[in-house]
Formats: sequence, structure tokens, C-alpha cells
Amino acid sequence: MADQPKTLFYKRAQFVTHLPMDYLYSPSHAWIAREPQGPVWRVGLTKFATRMLGEMVDHGFEVRDGAAVEPGQIVGWVEGFKAISDLYCIGRGKFAGSNETLRDKVTLISKDPYGAGWLYRVKGEADSSCVDVHGYRAVLDSAIDRILEKQGSK
Repeated sequence: MADQPKTLFYKRAQFVTHLPMDYLYSPSHAWIAREPQGPVWRVGLTKFATRMLGEMVDHGFEVRDGAAVEPGQIVGWVEGFKAISDLYCIGRGKFAGSNETLRDKVTLISKDPYGAGWLYRVKGEADSSCVDVHGYRAVLDSAIDRILEKQGSK
């Protein structure tokens, strides 16, 4: 059995999650984690992102394996019960494939966002706008504050 990653417990309002400490996070609520075998990074959506989208119902990718990718480039899409969203690349290098398991089990994106529900891989480097877990905690605080403000103004 593999060691479980160390996590940071986060709770604000009605949102609770455990954020993997060794991952980097984008301001758009995606994560990127270096794989043990070289400059390959696995990318997925955070629990916050999956909660905003709702239960996952479908996904797709618009780039082929080996294609050059840049930060901010649309590489695919995800469809949740609540919304559809483009997937933006948070790495620079070559697209190194998508998670084939999701073809039959797309709900893993919501059920195990930091593990088996990863979306795609990039061979290269993480986007420089990605932050560590403590920086992402600040991003979450800001996003949740905006939601609470909107709810309060209704």
C-alpha cells in the first residue's frame, strides 16, 4: 500500500478538504503534482472546483499526446451536473496523455480529486503562476469570501 500524502486540513464556512502538501495549485483551482519518474506532472481539479461543477458526468480532451502545451491553453473540458468548464493547461511542455480510467469512471474526478480522479499529464514544467498549499489556502479564502458576500447581498 502506498504512503498517503501529507495534507493540510482546510475548513471555511461549509467547505472542508484536505489539501496535499506536495502539490502546487493554480488560481483556477487545479492542482499539479510531479510524478516520481522525471519531469512528468499529473494535473487534476481541486475539491473546490469539483464542488462548484457538481457531480461529473462527462469530459474530453482537445489535444493529442505529444502536442506542445502552454499555460492557459484550453486542453479539454469537463461537464458537471451544475456546469461545463474548459480545462486550462497549468504546465508547459508536451501533453503526456489523459487518465484513461475516467472513460468508464468519470465520477472519480469528484470522488477522488487528488488521487484516482486526475485528468491529464504534462511532460515539462509547472506554470509559474502555481502556488504552494499555503498560497492556495489564501486563494480559497478569497474565493469563499466572494461567495459569502454574494449570498449576503441576496
